[in-house]
Amino acid sequence: MKTIYIVDDNDINLAIAEQVLEDSYRVLTLDSAARMFAMIAKITPDLILLDIEMPVMNGFDALAELKRNPLTASIPVIFLTASTDSEIEARGFAMGAVDFISKPFSVPVLRNRLMTHLNIDEMIKKRTMHIEQLKNGIISVIADIVEQRDKVTGGHIERTSAYLKILIDEMQKRGLYANEIKNWDINVVISSAKLHDVGKIKITDLILNKPGKLTPEEFSEMRLHTTEGEDIIGQIVAQTGEEDFLAHAKLFAGCHHERWDGKGYPRALVGAEIPLQGRIMAIVDVYDALISARPYKPAFSHEDAVSIIEKESGTAFDPALIDIFKDVKPLFAQTVKDAALDFIHL
Repeated sequence: MKTIYIVDDNDINLAIAEQVLEDSYRVLTLDSAARMFAMIAKITPDLILLDIEMPVMNGFDALAELKRNPLTASIPVIFLTASTDSEIEARGFAMGAVDFISKPFSVPVLRNRLMTHLNIDEMIKKRTMHIEQLKNGIISVIADIVEQRDKVTGGHIERTSAYLKILIDEMQKRGLYANEIKNWDINVVISSAKLHDVGKIKITDLILNKPGKLTPEEFSEMRLHTTEGEDIIGQIVAQTGEEDFLAHAKLFAGCHHERWDGKGYPRALVGAEIPLQGRIMAIVDVYDALISARPYKPAFSHEDAVSIIEKESGTAFDPALIDIFKDVKPLFAQTVKDAALDFIHL
């Protein structure tokens, strides 16, 4: 059942509104903005009916306070007012109110307005979820196309996504780089990482699937997959406007071969100059490359791969991230085992 706050300093208005709505909603009546904020700390409403003309803190001030707090900013607010002043209405909409209801209010109008705005909120949530699923689906399809071209890295994308989540989850628990990741939508980040090798679409099959070690010239061309990946993602952003969603993907693509000591590519960035996405991806990408067989090398054991990576702390990899890697490495090993079992059961 949806929770509705009715905030009004008039007891009669509160009683009437409660009587009209209590059969359909959980109704909490509050006679001041101060009581509303005290209650909101305990129970988050789905919608607020807010009187404008109240003493101490009026409706406009209360709405401004709601919008300043990220935890309450998205709660729909409908103003209750006896005023017919169009400037008041314009001010309310400009501040973020979703509607106005005149007092004394009509019962059918009150019911219909509430139903409309609560349904709109649900529709927006469903639409947003659908769009996110669509975006993730498109990314997965593109990533699969890349992986199918690169015949020596089967399962790489799914495994690296799993490793990435393990590292980020542990970073969140420990508060490592908390300021950088506090606004990350982790699901978006993990999904975006699937495009880290999208630039390989531009690399010829003769190099991508060469059954042996690359020559220096071939390796130089292979290195271009980082900047080619940035360009591809940049083109998608330019045509779709989805800059926020793909910002992580562009950093994963362009920076996952940078090294902490500045000897990586494509820009030889040093230390914290490397975006955090690139520093995390570098670890999971190398780990997966080491434990996977290639035409020019056998697969390393988990233990040997871990040893190689730990020795590169402070040279190839961010030492703070390697400290976390040391503690979660059993989860990496389990991911490899689970992936192998999944393959057997196909």
